[in-house]
Amino acid sequence: MLRKRKGASSETSRLSNEDKEKEEEEDESKNKGKKKKHRQEEKRKWNCLDNCCWSITRSPGVKLQKEGLRAKHPVVFVPGIVTGGLELWEGHQCADGLFRKRLWGGTFGEASTGNSGISGDVYKRPLCWVEHMSLDNESGLDPPGIRVRPVTGLVAADYFAPGYFVWAVLIANLARIGYEEKTMYMAAYDWRISFQHTEVRDQTLSRIKSNIELMVATNNGNKVVVLPHSMGVLYFLHFMKWVEAPAPMGGGGGSDWCAKHIKAVMNIGGPFLGVPKAISGLFSSEAKDVAVARAIAPGVLDKDLFRFQTLQHVMRMTRTWDSTMSMIPKGGETIWGDLDWSPEESYDCNTKKHRHNDTDVSSNNEVEGVDSQKETSHFGRMVSFGKDVAEAPSSQIERSDFRDAIKGNNFANGSCHDVWTEYQDMGIGGIKAVADYKVYTAGSVVDLLHYVAPKMMKRGDAHFSYGIADNLDDPKYHDYKYWSNPLETKLPNAPGMEIYSMYGVGIPTERAYVYKLSPVSECYIPFQIDTSAEGGTEGSCLKGGVFAVDGDETVPVLSAGYMCAKGWRGKTRFNPAGIHTFIREYDHAPPANLLEGRGTQSGAHVDIMGNFALIEDVIRVAAGATGEELGGDQVHSDIFKWSEKINLQL
Repeated sequence: MLRKRKGASSETSRLSNEDKEKEEEEDESKNKGKKKKHRQEEKRKWNCLDNCCWSITRSPGVKLQKEGLRAKHPVVFVPGIVTGGLELWEGHQCADGLFRKRLWGGTFGEASTGNSGISGDVYKRPLCWVEHMSLDNESGLDPPGIRVRPVTGLVAADYFAPGYFVWAVLIANLARIGYEEKTMYMAAYDWRISFQHTEVRDQTLSRIKSNIELMVATNNGNKVVVLPHSMGVLYFLHFMKWVEAPAPMGGGGGSDWCAKHIKAVMNIGGPFLGVPKAISGLFSSEAKDVAVARAIAPGVLDKDLFRFQTLQHVMRMTRTWDSTMSMIPKGGETIWGDLDWSPEESYDCNTKKHRHNDTDVSSNNEVEGVDSQKETSHFGRMVSFGKDVAEAPSSQIERSDFRDAIKGNNFANGSCHDVWTEYQDMGIGGIKAVADYKVYTAGSVVDLLHYVAPKMMKRGDAHFSYGIADNLDDPKYHDYKYWSNPLETKLPNAPGMEIYSMYGVGIPTERAYVYKLSPVSECYIPFQIDTSAEGGTEGSCLKGGVFAVDGDETVPVLSAGYMCAKGWRGKTRFNPAGIHTFIREYDHAPPANLLEGRGTQSGAHVDIMGNFALIEDVIRVAAGATGEELGGDQVHSDIFKWSEKINLQL
């Protein structure tokens, strides 16, 4: 019996062990199943805002929330040109049924049959749309019988169009650490009109001042962090001078207003010194992308959209938008170069860089791929008539001055009235004079625009300036026309404030153009980019009539970075209070997969608003960090080297 019992015990033990092993296998199988299910769930844990998706587990907001960061400083967003929504408040008969419908931005496609009950939407009334989006040629304000006004609230610029985010991703990540509408404010404004006119017509600057004061007062005295983007950078420069200046021209806040209310200004993609793209836009209503489309399918841009002269209608409309003149290059040849010199003259467009997709600071030089046969690009020649002129030694260029040239007889006929662009007031003599001058630098392009568009530039001269101040204490610089030019103003007396320049690099960006005369036709624009102009070597910066340098596809590095790298670095005449400045560059990397949409490491001008590294920097500063705590400067380009080449008294 003992033996039997022992056998039974042994058998029981054996069965028990087998059962245990089986249970362990089942447990392991269950665990594997759970892990597999968990992995599948992880794969499904993506947060998507239309064309931008990211894994929730690695979004900047969630990451920093887990680190313990919480909302502290109120955040103010200042949108740029064209990204803010505009809606109709009063219009002509052709706009019946569009009251308070968006004519621009966000969901402006909603003005369709479904919601408005009208037979045709905005897209089916293009001439009516152009009429209502245009401003008065004399005043730069509303035409008679038309009122188009900015949309208010965060929805004003969270999306540019359905599925195309602007501020939406940044807003969503800030919400992760506790931000909400009472601690975030979209400083929406009518981006078409001049900066001072936003105050005259809508009291926008006063509203921004009041909202910032309220946010500081209701958030335990914590100062605001301001995030201007693109042209919003220039608009906020204007605001900082306006808020200090005495009434009635200014806001009457006094010289210490910024020191009391602003912790940091984190400028994103800022065209501090203007953009060459503004020249091509005002001169011929085209930039690189438009020029290429025009060359490939001229009929589409010349006729199809408006049945005739699409570019002429675009020019007619955009030349009434005075704000576009704020982005004409500033500083002349001192900043942008002349016929023989430019700060970026040694830039090699074929240079291959090591990508820096993390937050490491790179060295300030190119590392490989230098071409011994590299062409020299004369970037200072902003507009050249002919590739030969763009490349020739300056001593061999024969030029005839256009400034006093007689424009000749008007070549336009009566049918051009609806698409008047000021070119109708130029005769063949004036067109020939422009082409015979051959080449224009940043200094002479302003004179060029005065010659071809005197009515537009007369309005612009009242609101903007493009020079370099000799003496910033001269009383003339108290005028608002200088306030958006960092080379003709002083920063606020706010030594505790910080200023950041945050922008993308690693993308070819428009810097100069090769032009040609257009074929003569009815109501035509007489000049266009010569897309047949190509560089002679693989490393050439000339492609499709456009010379490119490093930048974010819209703003060259020089414009985005110079002021924080040198012009405002330390105590200078432009920064007498010694406000700390920081450069934060984000090296462009395309999307790693389809789920990333427009990319979480993009350096492109608008897509950078979804860049994880930039969003993390913004959240850390909003939660209380300083620029030094972020790691100081983060540089991938040659901005410091190029800045040193600029001979400007500081």
